[in-house]
Amino acid sequence: MAPAPVDYGLAVRTARRLAPAGPALSPAQAAGVVSELREVAVAAERHVRDVTGLVPPMEPAAATVVDRGGWAHANIDGFRVVLEPLSERLFEGRPPPRVAAAATAKVAGLQLGGMLAYLSSKVLGQYEVFLPPGQGNGRLTLVAPNIVETERRLGVDPTDFRLWVALHEVTHRTQFTAVPWLHAHVRGEVEALLSASNLDDPRLLISRLREGIGERRPLVELLQTPAQRVVLERVTAFMSLLEGHAEHVMDGVGPGVVPSVRHIRARFQQRRGQRGGPLDRLLRRVLGLDLKALQYAEGEAFVTACVGSVGMDGFNRVWESPETLPTRQEIREPQLWVRRLHGRA
Repeated sequence: MAPAPVDYGLAVRTARRLAPAGPALSPAQAAGVVSELREVAVAAERHVRDVTGLVPPMEPAAATVVDRGGWAHANIDGFRVVLEPLSERLFEGRPPPRVAAAATAKVAGLQLGGMLAYLSSKVLGQYEVFLPPGQGNGRLTLVAPNIVETERRLGVDPTDFRLWVALHEVTHRTQFTAVPWLHAHVRGEVEALLSASNLDDPRLLISRLREGIGERRPLVELLQTPAQRVVLERVTAFMSLLEGHAEHVMDGVGPGVVPSVRHIRARFQQRRGQRGGPLDRLLRRVLGLDLKALQYAEGEAFVTACVGSVGMDGFNRVWESPETLPTRQEIREPQLWVRRLHGRA
């Protein structure tokens, strides 16, 4: 068996130890937040179906509500699912010295735990695609302390905000449960991205890092090989589609469902435009979080333009197969996708 590339136990302990404390809540308040988040996730399911026209073949499982440490732990499990098969291939027939492998894994565990501890206070929720065997194909997770902290900071109605957040994450769950080939597609693209890594030549990696440091480019760009860039273009377009679709649904339900939706959106956009201190700005840039914000904006513009041109039924052709997904260029120029799929602009 190949050595684990990361000491996952150390990563979990590090993430839990370094994750910032959440907002002050009494036990009764915390229980109330958890209960309401589970309820709004159920309510959001019907609204997402009404807006998107996508209907999963079976009723989804209840949402999982976690704290910051729980979110980090779940994502470490996801990293393990993704990285261990790559490790098996990488070290097949030539395992590294045990001591060196253990030391490297501990360093990686500390790095992964520290990164996820930082991110654990930024994420409101997610649909987890990569789960350990026996835990199903996906799971909807809401991060209670981050939702409460954000609604307080924005000064918005808590019930409206919690439903609004749930609409975004339930849309992701609906995408993956109503479109049967999406799970395999994502796993295949991630595998292609990792397989294109040039892990055999550390000198090339160091050289690429040195070249990019002066340009202050995101880490995700610095570590790319030419082969990875091709895959990453597809993945970026796909992620822009998923995030933009969810953003479109969040606002598409309208004030009849979320009475203060316009106020929430205005306050939330203002929050996205704000930047923290120098360290926070550096970490956002290195981890590529600014690219994530661009995916939201470009993706929502793409979905809105396509729905405006061919309606939601026409837009839903995007889910027919991998070949009907938009390219990176089509995300930026929606009329190209409309013309390719519908023969008109």
